[in-house]
Amino acid sequence: MNRAAPTTVLLAAPRSFCAGVERAVEIVERALQQWPHPVYVRKQIVHNAHVVAGLEARGAVFVEELAEVPDGATVVFSAHGVAPSVRAEAGRRGLLVVDATCPLVTKVHAEARRFAARGDTVVLVGHAGHEEVEGTLGEAPSRTVLVADAGDVAALAVEDPRRVSYLTQTTLAADEVAGVVDALRARFPDLRGPGSDDICYATTNRQEAVKAIARDAGVVLVVGSANSSNSQRLVELARRLGTAAYLIEDASALRDEWLAGVRVVGLSAGASAPPRLVDEVLDALRARGPVVVEERRVAEERLQFSLPPLVRP
Repeated sequence: MNRAAPTTVLLAAPRSFCAGVERAVEIVERALQQWPHPVYVRKQIVHNAHVVAGLEARGAVFVEELAEVPDGATVVFSAHGVAPSVRAEAGRRGLLVVDATCPLVTKVHAEARRFAARGDTVVLVGHAGHEEVEGTLGEAPSRTVLVADAGDVAALAVEDPRRVSYLTQTTLAADEVAGVVDALRARFPDLRGPGSDDICYATTNRQEAVKAIARDAGVVLVVGSANSSNSQRLVELARRLGTAAYLIEDASALRDEWLAGVRVVGLSAGASAPPRLVDEVLDALRARGPVVVEERRVAEERLQFSLPPLVRP
């Protein structure tokens, strides 16, 4: 990077933590204050390695499944939600459950139950293996099918083509979901969907913010962990707009070759990435030479979610 002339950093806004992530992290912090250690957390509370490491340092124990949690212990369910079978197992085992499921994911679970109860085949648009998807599929497993893209729609076999509904994973790219829904509607003209979009406001806002910086940037950097779906979608979106883009865990992942000859750098962060990581990337860019920061804000986020009764002050 040339040190003689300032590099412009286009800072996407909103970026970093959303209300659901802030709530989930606070739930674990409060659980650690209220109950004897260890407090167990099923799966990563949110998909960010720095968040998980910070909570581990304070006494949280992260496990993959409830079988790793001793009977009667305290366990937090992650922001991504769980299937009813997991809740039932926790009840049988006498676990004290603190539920950190994002309320927007809870909304999708409720829709899955409602659509299945009225006799529909429920088509869930999402990525196989993602924790949110596994939880939603578990609400009505015999009536729910998973599709990842428009190509999957052509192979769908349903019980009654007139009774088909769709839901979506909350962290998908809005434009890609639109293509899948169009394909579903072309096959099933009576298709019904949720009353309001399942893709969460924070995912949409961060995607719009990346659009606002990508076209003017030589490269876009997205701070987030590799298993963060919404962070991955931001990188993919920038690339679809024709801009080189990279997902970085933190400032240590920066590569000189990405920045060589680049005068305008776009910078954003997924909804599970702590804001301090963005500040550290800015500091790393400043260490390479003069930087001028220009924030491009596309929305204000004031939404807050209440805490579960068990951990309310």
